[in-house]
Amino acid sequence: MTSAPTGTLASPESSAPSDTAASSQIRTIVASSVVGTTVEWFDFFAYSTAAALILNSLFFPEYDPLVGTILAFGGIAVGYFGRPLGSIVFGHFGDRIGRKRMLVLSLVTMGIATFLIGLLPTYAAIGVAAPILLMVLRFVQGFALGGEWGGAVLLVVEHAAPRRRAFLGSFPQVGLALGLTLSTLVFLPLVALPGDAFATWGWRIPFLISAVLVLVGLFIRLRITETPEFEEMRSAGQAARVPLWDTLKTHTAQVLLAALSFAVIGAVFYMLFTFSLTYGTEFIGHDPSQMLTIATICSVLALGGLPLAGRFADRFGVARVFGGGTVLSIVLAFPAFWLIDTGSLAAAYVAYIAMTIGFCATYGTLGVLYAQAFAVRIRYTGMSLALGIGTIAGSAFVPMIYLELLSVFEGSWAIALYIVAAGLVTLVSSALLHRLTARATRRAEAPVPAVSKGSAR
Repeated sequence: MTSAPTGTLASPESSAPSDTAASSQIRTIVASSVVGTTVEWFDFFAYSTAAALILNSLFFPEYDPLVGTILAFGGIAVGYFGRPLGSIVFGHFGDRIGRKRMLVLSLVTMGIATFLIGLLPTYAAIGVAAPILLMVLRFVQGFALGGEWGGAVLLVVEHAAPRRRAFLGSFPQVGLALGLTLSTLVFLPLVALPGDAFATWGWRIPFLISAVLVLVGLFIRLRITETPEFEEMRSAGQAARVPLWDTLKTHTAQVLLAALSFAVIGAVFYMLFTFSLTYGTEFIGHDPSQMLTIATICSVLALGGLPLAGRFADRFGVARVFGGGTVLSIVLAFPAFWLIDTGSLAAAYVAYIAMTIGFCATYGTLGVLYAQAFAVRIRYTGMSLALGIGTIAGSAFVPMIYLELLSVFEGSWAIALYIVAAGLVTLVSSALLHRLTARATRRAEAPVPAVSKGSAR
């Protein structure tokens, strides 16, 4: 039996092992992906939250507060630059020796880097070496995350029955919401510590406790099995010798379109969960704990919204749900900031919650949108590379861009316009990606014409 053709997931007939798998096995596989991505995103977002709250004064103290915050947010960009390299390395071995082994390695790598951030001396202790070491560890975090997402999605999608692929494939995305929720919840009591306790030692706690989360994730992840589609492909001797080369040779358009499809997700995500902390406190005047609470509520809502988007995608189609979420983000961009800029905390809640709906519709279906665009033999590499490029273009510099737009134009309208532009890029790119995937599916499913005896002669 051959692997899924280019641009398709395996057909219902070829995925019988997934359909007949015990429910306990599926639950373990889903739990493994959720816990693993939760740990990775918790580690990744602990830095983003700390950057918005304290890292500017601890690691970049010679600059004024705004510039220091921009430099601290620069660590977010450094992390995203590590992702394409991670996607290439983890994708190569994930497509050659298996998804499971690479997921274990990515989890351990992320945990070590995050724990070491919690132990770093500050600028006051070791001078310029402090921000340099911080950026190095942040790069390692991005490298590990570059290998995590694609493998976690494939672990579920390639085990799942066709009728539930979008729903189950949304659960690795839930790890983002859980990781974000945990990271913000951990910081809530810490920012309320008396005196300078938070600046002295409190900020380190989220990074240090990641070691416990990594151990939990490893315990679950080591119990899972390799995906049926990968085993089938490897048994047939169809594994790519150099997955990156094969991906660029046969799926260049898919990689670029998938990367561009991420644009609105990055723009909306940082508007909701990272930049909101700085904007709400320094520009609107809310208390940091109030903004952390809003971010926490939005991430909790995403816990239900992401799987719901997956369930709708199984029923109505991935392209429709993803496209609908993109349109909603475009339409709400300006009204959301109009509400936020009133200074009313209640209005801010309405704005952020409304934008969360569009985010869930796009991010909740992103995994299957990507997975169905690549053949099994290069799927790990293709998905991870597309996301790595997409996050550099659509996420890495977004917090700094937002701050710069505020500084230059002195109004949130410029940020809303950025979100609209990102949404239009996503809308066009995802539509073209869907068309490419549909064309590849039709080509793969077309019957091979019989060769007549006359033509044989």
